Amino acid sequence: MDRLHELSDIIRRHAGPTAMTLGGPDALLITAETITPAQQIVYEPMLCVILAGAKRTTLGNRTFDYHAGDYLVVSADLPVSGQVLEAPYAAVGIALDPALISELMLEAGGAPDQAAGPALTVSRMDDGLVDAVARLIALLDRPGDAPVLAPMIRREIVWRLLAGEHGAMVRQIGTKDGRLGRIQKVIARLRERFAEPVRIEELAGLAGMSETSLHRHFKAVTSMSPLQYQKQVRLQEARNRLLSDGHDIAGVGFAVGYDSPSQFSREYSRQFGQPPGRDLERLRREPVGAVVL
Repeated sequence: MDRLHELSDIIRRHAGPTAMTLGGPDALLITAETITPAQQIVYEPMLCVILAGAKRTTLGNRTFDYHAGDYLVVSADLPVSGQVLEAPYAAVGIALDPALISELMLEAGGAPDQAAGPALTVSRMDDGLVDAVARLIALLDRPGDAPVLAPMIRREIVWRLLAGEHGAMVRQIGTKDGRLGRIQKVIARLRERFAEPVRIEELAGLAGMSETSLHRHFKAVTSMSPLQYQKQVRLQEARNRLLSDGHDIAGVGFAVGYDSPSQFSREYSRQFGQPPGRDLERLRREPVGAVVL
């Protein structure tokens, strides 16, 4: 634990209360000095290593708590709710690059496609992963070494994930034609066209699956149906638009795909605990600050 405290101190010294990049745009330092209310965000494929404090992430009807010494792996784009439970909080997030994963898989002899499983999991770090992450964070104090060493260390970190207990989950990120890759195509379509009506037969064709198979694999990955996923994305987008320009609540509802202002208000209230107008007043009065991974 002393080592984690040392790494947390380095991050807080360089990042302060906000996030910053580390060795490129695919690594992020995150700190929070206080506990936070639940925040809505879409996680993309990534590794998040927790060095201090504790966090809770909710995906559909599943809740994940993680603490210093734990790591979170995400293998698909997932709309989640997250909040800091213990502060000070410090973490480092590293994007998981499908091309790098595919390259390492080829070097190791590849792997057969497997059934798509949950796209979010939490585990305890082993000594090898702690050591690799520590060397990456130490480059903050040696910025001249980072351009050369950071890519090699990130490569090692990804390899340790592939060789670890959740290697099958990580391998699916690098397999474009695997089941997760096909579900990710559907996810991308839902995120890009969130305001359009969902046509399950069209999504099934995109994934190359039957409608029944699509529902089964989509829910296995995201813990929700395609319709529920789209609703989460719509409501997150609506909240972002309200924060940037909240003068026309009904107009925002229409813009994200709702035909009925009353339906928009009901579903918004279920998601965020208050109707749009009152939620917006609260957010402006008590801003939640930067999203914390």
